[in-house]
Amino acid sequence: MAEAAAQDLLLAAAFVSDAQYNRNIPFKTSPEAVRLYHLYNHWMMRTATYFFIFLNLSLALFEEPAVYPLPFLATSVLEVLCLLVFLGRLTHFAKVTLHNVFWKDTKNICIMVAILLSLTDLGIYGVLRLYGVRSIRWSRIVRPIFLINFAESRQIRRAFRSIRNTLPEITYVFLLFMFSLLMFSLMALKLFGERNLQTAEGLPYFRNYLEIVFDLYVLVTTANSPDVMMPAFDFSSWYALFFIAFVIVNTYIFMSLFLAVVYNNYKKHLKNEIRKLAYMKRRKMIEAFNLLKEEEGEQFVVREGRWKQLVKLVAPDTSNSHRELLLRISDDEQKGFVDKKSFVQLADLLNIQVVTLKIRRHPLARWAPALYGSAPSRLLRGLVRHRAFVWTFDAIILINAVFIALDEESPYISYAEWVFLALYVIEILLKVYTYEPREFFGKTQFWNWFDTLIIFAALTATILNATLKSTMKYNSQQILDIVFILRVLRLIRIVDSIQRFQVIMNTLINIVPTMLTFGGLTLVVYCVFAIIGMELFHGKIQYFPASSNAPHALECGNPALKDSLFARGKYCKNNFNNFASSFIVLMELTVVNQWHVFANGFANVTAQPAKLYFIAFHIVMVIIIVNIFVSFILEAFFVEYSLEKSEVETAIEQKIQELGMGVQEDELQQEQLLDNMESAEQELEGEGGAKAQSKGLVFKIASKRYRTVDALLQRMFEAEIPLEDEGPSFEEILNLSPSSAIPRSPSSESAA
Repeated sequence: MAEAAAQDLLLAAAFVSDAQYNRNIPFKTSPEAVRLYHLYNHWMMRTATYFFIFLNLSLALFEEPAVYPLPFLATSVLEVLCLLVFLGRLTHFAKVTLHNVFWKDTKNICIMVAILLSLTDLGIYGVLRLYGVRSIRWSRIVRPIFLINFAESRQIRRAFRSIRNTLPEITYVFLLFMFSLLMFSLMALKLFGERNLQTAEGLPYFRNYLEIVFDLYVLVTTANSPDVMMPAFDFSSWYALFFIAFVIVNTYIFMSLFLAVVYNNYKKHLKNEIRKLAYMKRRKMIEAFNLLKEEEGEQFVVREGRWKQLVKLVAPDTSNSHRELLLRISDDEQKGFVDKKSFVQLADLLNIQVVTLKIRRHPLARWAPALYGSAPSRLLRGLVRHRAFVWTFDAIILINAVFIALDEESPYISYAEWVFLALYVIEILLKVYTYEPREFFGKTQFWNWFDTLIIFAALTATILNATLKSTMKYNSQQILDIVFILRVLRLIRIVDSIQRFQVIMNTLINIVPTMLTFGGLTLVVYCVFAIIGMELFHGKIQYFPASSNAPHALECGNPALKDSLFARGKYCKNNFNNFASSFIVLMELTVVNQWHVFANGFANVTAQPAKLYFIAFHIVMVIIIVNIFVSFILEAFFVEYSLEKSEVETAIEQKIQELGMGVQEDELQQEQLLDNMESAEQELEGEGGAKAQSKGLVFKIASKRYRTVDALLQRMFEAEIPLEDEGPSFEEILNLSPSSAIPRSPSSESAA
């Protein structure tokens, strides 16, 4: 009986953990499979998987053409090791999931095929290498598959699903755009082709139809404006109307349509994703409740002891005081059990970041109580805690920023920097004197750490530079410039303190976690195009130092670039001769400016169809992926703005704020809670300003700005699901479509 109860508890912990982290893996429920599933989700296993994924991707830096060459045997051994780890991880996943689910999952098939292709290609390449035959490592292009398809990368897969779901709609707009481009190109050929015009380089102007199509496509990106127009404009001012009409139709209308279509489809499929997550979380929490429930009168409940065991399993790093706080919220009336409604909210409770702060007296209050508690000391600490103290130093930061922009050679400016440094040091010392040092430099006190490190780094660098300058005639002004710039970054605090700017700041902070997703998406695209680019253009363009006397050094080592814009612009270092250089070129292509110069340069050293490579990258990266990222930013801003305007808070967070509870350390053995917590907005001021809780703990909800947009949308949708609605089954949830019936309300419709 006890063993069965322990197994039920372990299974319930797996369901709650999945609900907490939004995992939707249909795992086996046997005791052995559940233990393996817990091991599969351990942070060390996930970290190791990511390590080997990025190690596998980074092998391109050491393989030919290499940035840092390593022997073929070394890179081969590392690649085989990575593939074995991937195979082991996949085998582990197969052990914990249902057999029919595993083999129906496309991502598992993709991983197995990628492993097989990589091993096959590695073997063939190695054999040919032994016989001195040069071949292509074509399987390197499948390496990003491992980053996409492992279960840990569900956010990246979700981004790719957004692209896949958007493609059908964007294809129609793209076809209309191409029709417009081809029509304007035909008109340009008829207008300018017979007038014997020449470009600034002396080349024929608009006489080849395919070149006209490429030049006008570049004009859509504005990269060659107004250069492409000038020969016609010089011939007749009326021809400017043609290019103005082209830019209005294709740049402003069609490019805006691309964004509109991408954004509309992103919203539609985001709504479906959020609906799946919300139903899946509700289903898993109800499954966990059914495993632990006991009958209490006319209802089923989870006893307090079982609830505590469950929370300890799901969140082992949670302190006893934090668990007691969660229990008090779940069992508000302290009946000794948690009902179904409160239990279902456990995953949300665990996701709310609660900061536990221990109330301590200032060390000086213990060591020199008479001095620290004297009237002048209390007056000084009161001044430091006053808002005017912050405003004063905000003004000093602004004045310092002006001085940094002035002539640094002036002795008055140099002396002023010492004055500003002294004021900053005094500010830090006064704050440490006023606030308890361990709380002032706590884990969550980012700005305090930031200010202190910047100030003392500037002070150390300034003293070091002055000493070296006086003894060795050495002046490292560059170091000081960097430190001055970092000090100017303190201006962010001033911006953040203005209420009307906080919506924008909150949006920027909420975007940070998703930047990792789009960073992974960009990494995948860059890896694929970098590997293709190295195979197409490796060695075609070479970089030579300015003092080099090598033949064709001015033409990047290739006479085909003589008198070209590529060579005259000294773009020789922008090449595909290794993995790192390829990434730099792709980054420059993403920025778009001058990308046509790159395309023409590489087409000159290979063939004109090489331009298709650059057009394909622009379509995939700039038109599709960047627009999806812009769509996310728009949605993030709308959600954050609506929350700020309506002050929407989830019921759980409101509950914690209303209770405002503190836990006494000396009563944790009896697991009792006392209602003596300070307000969440009140600062811990040690002996000077806090309540008389010398041995207390204070809980504060972490700033709401750190909630992700997905979490906010999901909670809005969950609020519309009645408690009695247990939702569809696991299989039905996974097969939900955008047209599936869902609870409807103005709030969920407008938010999602």
